[in-house]
Amino acid sequence: MKCPYCSGNESKVIDKRDAPEAGHIRRRRECLNPRCGKRFTTYERVEQLDLTIVKKDGRRERFDRSKLLAGVLKACEKRPIPRENIEKLIDDIEASLRAYPSTEIESKDIGEMVVRKLRSMDKVAYIRFASVYKEFDDLDSFKEELEKLLKGDGIGRRKV
Repeated sequence: MKCPYCSGNESKVIDKRDAPEAGHIRRRRECLNPRCGKRFTTYERVEQLDLTIVKKDGRRERFDRSKLLAGVLKACEKRPIPRENIEKLIDDIEASLRAYPSTEIESKDIGEMVVRKLRSMDKVAYIRFASVYKEFDDLDSFKEELEKLLKGDGIGRRKV
């Protein structure tokens, strides 16, 4: 590993540990150049295959974890959901996608994964995400989804 200070080609690993990001290893290194001897950190990660998302209209684009995270964060906005839980949800979905037999995945499959996970995590976040994902075009479709949610939880109908 090349030293970032002196560009020396020799270094030794003095500490190694897993980084918080899944699949990353953090290594503390020390330059073996006697004139330098500085320490620096490197990160090693497994190179993942690129996933391609097939959109509803047939377009294809690279999987973008940050785009998925942004959509889920928007649905969870102002809800009592810890950020760690949201990150775990995204990690789980990404792991499921990487386990797919193909590197091309339809966007509807990702949407279904998200709504299933959000439904068990937070009903309000679920209905927010579902209203965009399922493209509710009127109040009746929104009402139908709410009624399914209420019946599915054994809550039943409430008088308003």
